[in-house]
Amino acid sequence: MNVIVYAMSLKQYYRAHNELQRFAKYFAGGSIYFWLGYAIFALGYSGLHLGWLPAKIIADAIGWSANYIAQRLWAFSDQIHLSEMQHAGRYLIIESIGFVLDYLIIYGLKSIGISPYIGFFISSGFFTIWSWIWYKYWVFPKAKPSIRG
Repeated sequence: MNVIVYAMSLKQYYRAHNELQRFAKYFAGGSIYFWLGYAIFALGYSGLHLGWLPAKIIADAIGWSANYIAQRLWAFSDQIHLSEMQHAGRYLIIESIGFVLDYLIIYGLKSIGISPYIGFFISSGFFTIWSWIWYKYWVFPKAKPSIRG
């Protein structure tokens, strides 16, 4: 009996360990998106004196691309079973929704006097959890077990 409990505990440990590794990879990919986007935003907003919206759009377009590559080829590489267009399409859908929410968050914060630079950090906290859930269960879902008879 103890062997069965130990084997089950070991299986649960490895499952949790693998999820923790996946989350670390996801977080690293998201960090690339955040810091690359933040630097490009700073260049556009403060360096080139663009408005916050055009600077953010440029930053997001570049950040989205880097993030998709990191998530698709690294964090969720073992969960690739849909076509590339299905994964990319789902990614664009969820990121487009996130795009609107992100801009509303930053706009709302800016309208009450909070710098868009601080807004980036506040928004990213929300989207760290938001994106993890959507990527894991919808954009790059596990393959469903096939039933063959």
